[in-house]
Amino acid sequence: MTVPAEPAERKSRRIIGIDLGERRVGIAVGDLAERTAAPFATLSRGKSVAEDARVLSRLAAEQDAAVLVVGLPLNMDGGEGLQAVKTREWAEAVASVTGLEVRFRDERLTSERAERRIGTAGRGRSGGPPSAAQRDAHRARIDREAAALILQDELDATTSDDSQRRS
Repeated sequence: MTVPAEPAERKSRRIIGIDLGERRVGIAVGDLAERTAAPFATLSRGKSVAEDARVLSRLAAEQDAAVLVVGLPLNMDGGEGLQAVKTREWAEAVASVTGLEVRFRDERLTSERAERRIGTAGRGRSGGPPSAAQRDAHRARIDREAAALILQDELDATTSDDSQRRS
């Protein structure tokens, strides 16, 4: 009697990009097969890393993702400052709680690139400066777009690495 083989472990086709901020987390979702990333959501930071990890774990499960790509805020000279250290600590704590693989990607200038892509915040209702709500919504949109840029950079780099290995 032959025993049927165990079903092959299904490999996730999705990947999540993160633009970590002090108050918000920009989220993007990417497709590994299509090699594309898209802005997804902006979340408010939790009161603790454990709270952030629970939210990200649920999101990863909903999106069938096994990998988080976290933007690493390097200094312009490529060195790691205090914010990069804090980001690594946060990401490693999230990984230990969620069991998700974490990768880091240089995020220098991604917020500026995102703002160029989206444009500046619109004017307020009366033509004056934007309201606080408009500014917050614009900032959240920038965070999502920055996460998508971080994730797309990772997908592009992985594609380049894969094609160089095949050569």
